[in-house]
Amino acid sequence: MDGTIFIGGGGENYGEKQGLLLKYANRHGLVAGATGTGKTVTLQIMAESFAAQGVPVFLSDVKGDLSGLAKAGSEGFKLHDAFTSRAEKIGFDDYSYGAFPVTFWDLYGDQGHPIRTTVSEMGPLLLSRLLELTDAQEGVLNIAFRVADEQGLGLLDLKDLQALLVWVGENAKDLSLRYGNVSTASIGAIQRALLVLENQGGHKLFGEPALELSDIMRTDTDGRGRISILASDKLMGAPRLYATFLLWLLSELFEELPEVGDPDKPKLVFFFDEAHLLFDDAPKALVDKVEQVARLIRSKGVGVYFVTQNPDDVPEDILGQLGNRVQHALRAFTAKDRRALKQAAETYRDNPRFSTEDAIREVGVGEAVTSFLESKGAPGVVERTLIRPPSSQLGPIEKSERKALIDASPIAGKYETLKDRESAYEILTKRAADAAKEAEEAERLEEEAVSAAEREYRAGRRYSGSKVGRSTSRRKSSSGGFGKAVTDVVIKELKGTTGKRIVRGILGSLFKGR
Repeated sequence: MDGTIFIGGGGENYGEKQGLLLKYANRHGLVAGATGTGKTVTLQIMAESFAAQGVPVFLSDVKGDLSGLAKAGSEGFKLHDAFTSRAEKIGFDDYSYGAFPVTFWDLYGDQGHPIRTTVSEMGPLLLSRLLELTDAQEGVLNIAFRVADEQGLGLLDLKDLQALLVWVGENAKDLSLRYGNVSTASIGAIQRALLVLENQGGHKLFGEPALELSDIMRTDTDGRGRISILASDKLMGAPRLYATFLLWLLSELFEELPEVGDPDKPKLVFFFDEAHLLFDDAPKALVDKVEQVARLIRSKGVGVYFVTQNPDDVPEDILGQLGNRVQHALRAFTAKDRRALKQAAETYRDNPRFSTEDAIREVGVGEAVTSFLESKGAPGVVERTLIRPPSSQLGPIEKSERKALIDASPIAGKYETLKDRESAYEILTKRAADAAKEAEEAERLEEEAVSAAEREYRAGRRYSGSKVGRSTSRRKSSSGGFGKAVTDVVIKELKGTTGKRIVRGILGSLFKGR
């Protein structure tokens, strides 16, 4: 099927080939279904098919199973007979085993090349979502980013942001007059959220060298697209970090890639597994952002495929843009489940041969209800489809095999060493050190000035006035010195209470004598 991604066989006996047209692959898609219905295998065979057509793929490996894409399946595998029988049934005549070019990535740097961005590139909106900030706290974070831009303070890693927030807190009064209220309580809340993120290992996401988008859009020497696999089994322990990172990556693709219109095939296909994590408790501003990206990124040649359990996990405005759909079985155990199943069935173009609602409920493992865009982008008639078997290994590869592939990767060594160039933390630390040094120098100069003045004062008291000879001094003392002192004491006593009594006594005796 030239120009088509072969998905499987449909029709009465599953002999009619069902595929996704490459020229409409950037119109996005949905892979949905309950746990254990075959979504992971569908994701694997779609990645294989895109890569074989020269389209790079980025996907997240939530269960740790998709590393098998790097290794060919084998005839000794327990499902070999079942795979070959299925291939024959659906008319997959050229089915064979084969490996695909894979690049392993890991935010923690353990199971692949480290993958990073900077705090500045993440931006305040996504960072607020990641930290679960309130509107007031998000406002303070926006002020901090604005200050960083105005003062040329690079925000590369978490310590840069933490240092900037300390500076903002110290200058809150001045900043509040210009930008609005900057409360120390909000700054404290942001700092605590950053500490929690750091304890979860999120600090490894931020720093340099940051990811270059060209490294996830590579092809190999045979022209096959490289499949970038993000190890997400540990990352799922911090689901908000997982969702925010993938949304950041999608936003970067949207902002950085040039417009290409409607290409013959996508420049990149992006699979967003566990897509419900992106929308759970998401503020409207974030959902609007995702909708905008999904609506416009197709013109950049990027196809986005959401993988989730229930179509209801994706907001309706975004769901309406997903033209290529693979719907595995949905289980309707409750009234809410039945309503969701009925709603999912109503989004497909009816097939007169069967009830879509019944088909979605009844399809078995490895089977799905599919609908792909046809000529002029019109949705195709819904079909029950038996999914083709994978060519690569089903299940993970050994750790030693993964390490060998990482070491032999074309980007080996590019991201492994963390770089820490001068940024906000270093600049603000230097400013604080310089200010402390200046204050210390000013204090020293002030102390020296006080000391000099005190010495001058003491010197003035000791040596001021003219010296007199011994004769003059003696003459002054005899003529007025001692006598004047005695007189002063007597006068002082007379002015006191005792003195008054003496005077009254003398006068009284005089008058009495008369």
